Amino acid sequence: MTKRRHYKAEILCGHRTCRMVLCLLGLCMTLTTLAQKKGSKDDTRVYLRHADELRYDMYGANPETRYAQIVSGNVVFLHQGAVLKCDSAFFYQEANAVKAFGHVRFTQGDTLSLTCDHGDYDGQTQEMRARRQVVLRHRKQTLYTDSLNYDRLYGVAYFSEGGTLVDENDRLMADWGEYYTDTREARFYYNVQLKGEDRTVTTDTLYYDTRLSEAHVMGPSHIKTGETDIDTNDGFYATGSDRVRLYSRSTIVDGQKTITGDTMFYDKSTGEGTGIGAVVYVDSLNKNALRCDYLEYNEQTGMGYATRNAVVEDFSQGDTLFMHADTLRIETYNIETDSVYRLIHAYNKVKAYRHDVQAACDSLVFSSLDSCMTMYHDPIVWNANRQLLGEKIEVYMNDSTIRKAYVIGQALSIEKGENDINYNQISSKQMGAFFEDGVVRRTIAMGNVKGIYYTIDDKDSSYIGLNYIETDTMKMYMSQERQLERIWTTRHKSVMYPMTQIPPEKYKLAEFAWFEDLRPKNKEDIFLWRGKQEGEKLKEIERRQAPVQQLNRRENGVLPVSSADSVEGRTEKTEETVVPAKEKEE
Repeated sequence: MTKRRHYKAEILCGHRTCRMVLCLLGLCMTLTTLAQKKGSKDDTRVYLRHADELRYDMYGANPETRYAQIVSGNVVFLHQGAVLKCDSAFFYQEANAVKAFGHVRFTQGDTLSLTCDHGDYDGQTQEMRARRQVVLRHRKQTLYTDSLNYDRLYGVAYFSEGGTLVDENDRLMADWGEYYTDTREARFYYNVQLKGEDRTVTTDTLYYDTRLSEAHVMGPSHIKTGETDIDTNDGFYATGSDRVRLYSRSTIVDGQKTITGDTMFYDKSTGEGTGIGAVVYVDSLNKNALRCDYLEYNEQTGMGYATRNAVVEDFSQGDTLFMHADTLRIETYNIETDSVYRLIHAYNKVKAYRHDVQAACDSLVFSSLDSCMTMYHDPIVWNANRQLLGEKIEVYMNDSTIRKAYVIGQALSIEKGENDINYNQISSKQMGAFFEDGVVRRTIAMGNVKGIYYTIDDKDSSYIGLNYIETDTMKMYMSQERQLERIWTTRHKSVMYPMTQIPPEKYKLAEFAWFEDLRPKNKEDIFLWRGKQEGEKLKEIERRQAPVQQLNRRENGVLPVSSADSVEGRTEKTEETVVPAKEKEE
């Protein structure tokens, strides 16, 4: 019996030992599983990983420590992949929250770290509220502030008591701001300033893309880069490359040059600039301006063009000259040398207006090399009651003042008298006009010269008669008041008709054409093109020679006149004839 009882006891003891081992094994497996899950991203609990000291104050007098685990010394918390370290903390395990103090450091992976003097972390909302001496580092960006909330769920850090974001060489400061860790974009508001090595941006609203180093300003904003000032209400500024995209009517000021437009693009590295919509360019130094709806220009090459309602304004002479063309183009040569010069092309349908002078032609070219403006394809110039036209007109300037002008090919000068019958007229192959202080003082006509002019009585300014003249060369001299003083000609044939004996066909030359309807009436009229009719356009024709020209031949034929310079420099070895302005019938 005794042996049997001992045997049963041994069996029972073996079963108990086995069950205990199995229970311990199960407990170990459970603890292992919990340990594997602890602090993982799937676990929503905040875990205390380490503390040198821990105590619990359930009924303490301090409300902050009530129901809190008070930990200190190398404190470490884990929560869904993030690590929170500090000198001491209140751990509210039931509320899943931590109040951290002293050398607080919050890290998320290897790209984000946040340090501060103290902070609150809520495991339910995954929000870290950092206070005093806050520094947030994310990749290459660093944010400094005294009060920052970081929302892990939405990946956004925001402050409302002033902050500074440092991105390599740029410092972005504002009263209130947000930083998004996913897009690495900063949104700053109120008293915003972005400062770099040679640039400053001032605005009230700024979005900054740290990946592109590009700032988007909204509302009244000012950008200063080097010597350039930009004012805009909506613009993008790439701080790394000095590229700007400006919208909502912006202005760029560079020294004494200003450009304004609805939309503008500029790349400092390439020198390329584009303006779109009501573009206004003003050069206050040279006193001129350009207006158009589309402009492209490269400041490095000096090449560009303007179109869509393009108009040039020159206000260097007090009264403003307005010139319009379908397209205006500028070309610069030897731009990096002392011999730099520019060509300005205007085409097509060119019209110009100033109070004292107007013009129309199909196209023109101005060269700064010799300050010459050349008008092509049926050019016409009007001044007071005078009209000048030909195949080509060259105008030479001196500080925006006309110095001399030449009409080359089928030249025709007309001065209208008191009515629609009396016109002073000269036609020739070429003409030249020479100015003093902006007033024409001498003219010359060469080649197949034909003229009609009226002599005037000094006593009552009435017409005495009509003079018809044919010659090879004729010069006319005017007073400062633009009154005809005398006429010089080579051998000529002339006839004077008393006013009561003028044949109807003698009132006008065969080449006579008066284009008053094409004349610009004001600065708005330059945009309305009224071209010549097909039958009114000049044609390349061989003019009938005046009979007296047979007397002026040289040994090798008639002296050729092929350029404006020959108009100025030609000399004749023939008898000089001076015809007074009040010449009587010959």
